[in-house]
Amino acid sequence: MRAPTMLRIQKKHLLTLAALLTLGLILRLTVFAPAKVQVVSIAKRDLVAEVYGNGTVEAKIVVSISSKITGRLAEVLVDQGDLVKRGQVLAKLDATELQAQSRQAKATMEKSAATVALEQANLQKAQASQLLAEKNNRRFSALASKELVSTQEAEQYETALILARQETARATAALNSAGRERTAATAAMAASHSRLDEALILAPEDGVIIRRDLEPGATVTAGLPIFLLANPNTVWVKANVDESQLKGVAPGQPATITLRSAPGEKFPGQVARLAWESDRITESLEVDVAFTPALKNFRLGEQAEVLIAANSKQGAPSIPKAALITREKQRGVWVIVGNRLQFREVVTGIEDNHFVEITSGLADQETVALAAPEQLQKFSDGQKVRVRK
Repeated sequence: MRAPTMLRIQKKHLLTLAALLTLGLILRLTVFAPAKVQVVSIAKRDLVAEVYGNGTVEAKIVVSISSKITGRLAEVLVDQGDLVKRGQVLAKLDATELQAQSRQAKATMEKSAATVALEQANLQKAQASQLLAEKNNRRFSALASKELVSTQEAEQYETALILARQETARATAALNSAGRERTAATAAMAASHSRLDEALILAPEDGVIIRRDLEPGATVTAGLPIFLLANPNTVWVKANVDESQLKGVAPGQPATITLRSAPGEKFPGQVARLAWESDRITESLEVDVAFTPALKNFRLGEQAEVLIAANSKQGAPSIPKAALITREKQRGVWVIVGNRLQFREVVTGIEDNHFVEITSGLADQETVALAAPEQLQKFSDGQKVRVRK
């Protein structure tokens, strides 16, 4: 009985020892095994630093087209999306009453012109009569002074001269009055023609109709918008760029624009201008990025994203951005010395989406550990690593 019991105890101890050895081996191969990393070295690359911004498609020049007079909309000749030229007729108001007013104004002007002609003739006749009366008065005054005619007869010619002068004055006043009436009639006719012209709604400049607000038959009041026109050459993206990314952004820099309606398409652009006041809440600045060339098909208000090439450098010594970590607010990398890690602070320069320039802190021949971000953060100085092949 004693021997079998001892055997069972020995067997139990052996199994326990085997389990401990197995566990130790597993821990050695997993938990306590050197971390596997990839390695990279500094290399020269051409880098383009891109600044991101998002916003909406807008137009610098947007014109609201309305009527200057009140009337009924008779015809609408263009629709949304139509390209128009400066001076093109876009719509017409009912001009029946305006045409009647124009005809009446023309008739009044013609009548006043005829009156002026008549009064001019009357004045000429009165002036001729006055000249004759003056001549007769002088002659009979001379004869009366020589007592060749009676004083009474001479006074008759003097009275005739007074009446002739009064008639000339009356004719002159009548002509002046007729002239004023003709001037007023001419102005009224010009005004009626102008109102008739205003019944035609014209395009103030070249552009595209982006909105049509009224249909034929609608009553139009002065100033009520009928169309909204935008100049396609002034269409741009009003993008909001974080203040921390603004360094180096300047007008004239190339950019790439992506529209929400065409996510797979890239449109070339250029920084047109920067605002001078930041948004105090979002801490961003508005940057206007123009399409180059101008965008033919656009939708104002559409969401858009821009990438501005704010800086570039050829042959910049760089490493993958994934190799960088931040410890105590200082950027650095894990340099492999032998088979152990050593944290090295570095000074960075220009960077793009994948690589970052190293201006100091890392030599060309040194190798840098590359691993998952969470793994890089957990590494410690002196930790053993194994290079993954």
